[in-house]
Amino acid sequence: MSDHTFSATARTPGIRDMLTRLIALPSISSATPSWDHSNEPVIRQLAEWLEPMGFVTEIMPVPGMPGKYNLIATLGSGPGGLVLSGHTDTVPFDDKRWQSDPFTLTERDDRWYGLGTCDMKGFFPLAIEAARSIVGQNLKQPLIILATADEESSMNGARALAEAGRPKARYAVIGEPTGLKPVRMHKGIMMERLIFEGQSGHSSDPSLGNNALEGMHEAMGELLALRAGWQAQYQNANFKVQVPTLNLGCIHGGDNPNRICARCELHFDLRPLPGMKMNELRQMILDRMQPLATSRGLKLSFEPLFDGVPPFETAADADLVKVCERLTGHTAEAVAFATEAPWLQQLGLETLVMGPGSIDQAHQPDEFLALSQLDPAVKILQGLIRHYCLK
Repeated sequence: MSDHTFSATARTPGIRDMLTRLIALPSISSATPSWDHSNEPVIRQLAEWLEPMGFVTEIMPVPGMPGKYNLIATLGSGPGGLVLSGHTDTVPFDDKRWQSDPFTLTERDDRWYGLGTCDMKGFFPLAIEAARSIVGQNLKQPLIILATADEESSMNGARALAEAGRPKARYAVIGEPTGLKPVRMHKGIMMERLIFEGQSGHSSDPSLGNNALEGMHEAMGELLALRAGWQAQYQNANFKVQVPTLNLGCIHGGDNPNRICARCELHFDLRPLPGMKMNELRQMILDRMQPLATSRGLKLSFEPLFDGVPPFETAADADLVKVCERLTGHTAEAVAFATEAPWLQQLGLETLVMGPGSIDQAHQPDEFLALSQLDPAVKILQGLIRHYCLK
């Protein structure tokens, strides 16, 4: 891999030095406060590298999330343009299961090891390297490098961008690890909480209480019936699991065998296919649960455990899909994991997911990026930049 620099980018290091620095900056996002970090050092480091190349950088605080920031770095101007997007955060880690320091870029077996190497700090140095090739040229349309916060925990960075209506461009590639194969669709993720509250009492006389656990038993039957209906109605052969899934994940209720259960809580996971709307699915569930709770005299609570990620799909004949298929030699496919693509799509961007590394290494001890992915990634990104920014 060539680490040449132009005079205009003398302050921007080569790929390995950039990734070494990014890996060394902890930026874990987690719902557990003791794990959660600010991503500001990563955002400011990226801006520091991009500004000497001529990018105009804008660091945007994520509303309501102190220490969390998005970065929009723009080279050139115009109504269209290409966004190369990545998230700056990583998941937590178990250092006892790592063979090397997660925050030190370590090379062995023709791989770079470190927390975030493939998911997905490694994408930024490759995108910056690809951008070097057009520094000083007259861009017809802008190139935007977008860096987001909290993808691994809340998706609030991408959500804040969608609410702000930024960035404005025409095409977006999210560099999640797909082995450099274009991905044009993924399922959504919903995690929901259902609670029934009744009345405790001595189990010897059912009339003394109102059993929330029995209500939940009936509710689970209704959920499984809904699942069967959705799976009969919706199928998509692009996915390995071709139907929407609903998993009854965990249940908590009651406190003793000889007491009537006063409260029961169920958590479940729902993975909708493209074309299924999350608000409609939640309403369908509520429409089944409310009459059940009323008939049993139970108090009902139903709410998301988090806001959820909508399903995503870009049409097979979209221009970006065709260009990425031509550049990679791979037909666009579907994946099981979720990304920030729905929010970029909400901004009106034709969106695709494609980046170096394998999702199999993401969220794993000894996460790595194979060196064999570096040159092909830069070439593909250079091809995208030339196509959408120079022509």
